[in-house]
Parts: sequence; structure tokens; C-alpha cells
Amino acid sequence: MIETVAVDEMLTLDDYQAHIHLSEAVRSLRTEARALVPHLEGRTVWMVNSTARGGGVAEMMPRMITIFRELGVDVKWAVIGSDRPEFFTLTKRLHNLIHGSGDPGLGAAEREVYAAVSRENADALRPLVRPGDLLVVHDPQPLGSGAILRREMDVRSVFRCHIGLDGSTPQTRAAWEFLKPHADVYDHAVFTAPEYIPDFLAGRAGIIRPAIDPLGHKNRDLLVPRLVGILCNAGLVAEQHPVVPARYAQMATRLAPDGSFGPAHDNGGVGLLFRPIVTQISRWDRLKGFKPLLDGFIRMKERAGSAAAGSPHRRRQELVRLVLAGPDPAAVADDPEAQEVLQELTAAYVALPPALQADIALISLPMAVRRENELIVNALQRCSSVVMQNSLQEGFGLTVTEAMWKRAPVLGSRACGIRQQIRDGVDGRLIQHPEDPQEIAARLDALLEDVAGRIQLGQNAQRRVNDEFLVFTQVRNWLATLADRVLHWGDGPASAASR
Repeated sequence: MIETVAVDEMLTLDDYQAHIHLSEAVRSLRTEARALVPHLEGRTVWMVNSTARGGGVAEMMPRMITIFRELGVDVKWAVIGSDRPEFFTLTKRLHNLIHGSGDPGLGAAEREVYAAVSRENADALRPLVRPGDLLVVHDPQPLGSGAILRREMDVRSVFRCHIGLDGSTPQTRAAWEFLKPHADVYDHAVFTAPEYIPDFLAGRAGIIRPAIDPLGHKNRDLLVPRLVGILCNAGLVAEQHPVVPARYAQMATRLAPDGSFGPAHDNGGVGLLFRPIVTQISRWDRLKGFKPLLDGFIRMKERAGSAAAGSPHRRRQELVRLVLAGPDPAAVADDPEAQEVLQELTAAYVALPPALQADIALISLPMAVRRENELIVNALQRCSSVVMQNSLQEGFGLTVTEAMWKRAPVLGSRACGIRQQIRDGVDGRLIQHPEDPQEIAARLDALLEDVAGRIQLGQNAQRRVNDEFLVFTQVRNWLATLADRVLHWGDGPASAASR
């Protein structure tokens, strides 16, 4: 089951170059592209992953592909699928194992499911791919399909793994042992951090960090009327006055005390435009640390009287609210655990006393229209006094990058992907133990109190993203990697003819 995804982004590199703070990055990309793009002429680069929406890979793809095409590279996007739910249950399990979590017992049944679905998708993809093309296969879900095509066709292949763990455990060893026969076939691998590269790929793997689109709907600047309009259109704020755009196709919903989801602006709403807000936006995934963050926020609220009576921080402690937001689980096909995790958080929320329930908002974000979803995320982050990313493990964490670009102070864990971005005390703050509610409460309270420090962290964070994590740097690195695969066409693993 293969879906080819249409990409119809409208912005051009000239649009980016018109912004003074982006012009140098665009000029640098164009200069390097003139030397590298000719090596890719006549070939199609296939970007293959497992979902067209939800998650960082799907979010990065449209803008990256658009820039490739404008530079003269033929890039197409294909998404694998399967009507066997056990396949995505398995790949989610592999995802968790690579992050060091879960049961490492993988056997013949799991290999049969993976091999069968990989073969189905490889056979569906084969008529689209021509000899001489390049496959870039993202993460474990389509890894087996790409390996089959690499064995059976005259193509070159790159395995782009966005996840990893900075250490070896029984779980990571089990996952890589399972994936090794497939990953071994590839000519090259790309990881987000050196710590993620398994030993058997050492020497034929490089590093490309994920990146954001600074003018995308999720990251573009929002003037106050536009921001308020987005919140009203999404149902996060009740309309006090008419707004120009029409209501969104689907509205964001908020968990109610009875365990149901309803309009987010009911009962006075969340207070996004008025209160201090702490926000975490991620997939509903145990590794994102939602539950410890919830417990940590509760601890902080319980000691809200610690600041001096009448002080601004005492008022801040009383008014602050927590927003935990994630995509509608039904809309993310490759993440079967999402509904289960949301149900666990729902049970924890329902058990809270009413006063705490009022200060905590679990928000389900609509996914039907990508643009609307991205604008909602943008507005939520810009309304936040602190953006959290309490991940127990994190491959990179584009929600961190996005918040940093918006000059939001970020409090994150020391997961390896987050450490690639935040230098503690310079670009944000880091938590040593993301499963410790006491530490979360203390660090969050201290950051809320330090208003001047939050401003400085936000300024440094935006500069850091501008220098390291914008899409122009990412495309430049990909051009070099792909051109190198063409220049060394005969130097990779054994040719398809000899297999």
C-alpha cells in the first residue's frame, strides 16, 4: 500500500531571501547547490516514510521537498501503509526499543509480519522507481521495503533514522539486531546525533540534524489580531468580538472533568491570553513524559504559597495553568499507543480535585487540515510563558526547536535530542531527572519567577536556531550527502546484480 503525497507549498526561496534575517542562509544554500545539483540531474530522489501527517518527519517533508525542487532536484514523497494493524504495533514497539524501553523479546512471528508488509510495500513502490534513482527511507517502518528495492534494483539507498538512544541496553540491542539485516543493505545511513549510530553502521553513517521552516504556518510571526483569530477559530478562546477568518473545519477539544472531550472555551476557557501558561505539545507517547510533568505541575501548585504574599510571583503561582496538547490519536495511523496514553492521562485528570482540574488543560488538536493544525500549535507556543519538553527519550524534538525560534523559554529534559539544541543556562534550561515531579516543580517554579532570565534565554534560543536548525542548512547537508552517493555509485554494498 503506497500513497504518493502531493506537495503544493507556495513559498519560494526569493520569499525567504526577502527577510533580512534569512537572506544570508538562502544565499549560502544557492551557492552550494550550484555545485551539487548537477550530480543529481536525471535522477529522482524518493523520500519514503510511514505517515503524511503527524510527527516531525511528516512536518519537515513538504518544505524540504519544495526547496529541493526549486533548486532543480526531482524529489517525490511516498508513504507506506498496511491493513495489518500488527505491523504498526510492531514498529511502534521497535521505536520504543530503540529508545531503550519495552520488552526486547522479538522472534519469528515479528520477523514474518515485518517481512511480509515490507514485501507488499516494496512491490507497490517498485513501478514508481527507476534504475538510477535514490531512495531515502525514514525510520524503521519502511526500512525493510527500501532494503528489498536496493537488493533487486539498480538504485542507491540512504537510511535516515530520526530516533536513537545515547547508550546500549538490552532493548536497543534487540531492536538493532532485528533491523540489522535490512539496514546493512543500505549504502549510507544518516542519524541525528553521533550517539545514535549503532556499531555495525559506524564508518558509513553521517549526521544531519532536523530543522524547521521559519515561514511555515507553525513558525511564522503572528501579529496579535492574527493570533487571537486563530485561537477563536480553533475554539480555544471564546469570541468576544467578530474575527475575520471562518471557524476551522475541526475545533480543538478539551478534556472535561467527566472524562469526555468538549469545547475548549467552555467554563471560561484556558486563559491563554491572560494567565501564565506552561505548555507541552507532543504526540501522546509515554516517552514524552506527560505524566511526570502533570505530577510536577501539581506539586508546584500545591506549594503556590511559597512566594511572599502580595508579590508578583505569588500571583504568578496562583494563576499559572498547564496545557498538555497532542494530535487527535485517530488521525495518526502509525502510532497505535496514542489512544492508550491519552486514556491514562484522562484517568489521572479525572481523579484530581476540581481546583486542579481547572488549572490543567488536556487539549486534543484537530489534524484534518494541516495548515490549521500548524497555526494552532504556533499560537499555543506564542501564548506560553514556558514551553516544556519533558521527554524521557527524544530523537531530536522539533517542538523544542519551534519554541526556541519563537523566543519562548524552554525547560527540557536531558534527553540526547534535546541536548543537541539547548545548552543549559544559555538557550534554555534542562531537567536532570524528567521522571521526578519534585525536580520538575522546583525548576519550573524558578523559571517562572525569573522573568528577565526567561527573556534572555528566549533571545539566545532564537539565535541558536537561526544558526543551526533552519531548513536551509538541512537541505544543504542533504544535497552533499546525495551527491556523494552518486559520485561513489560503485563503492557501496554489493551491487544489485551480485545479490
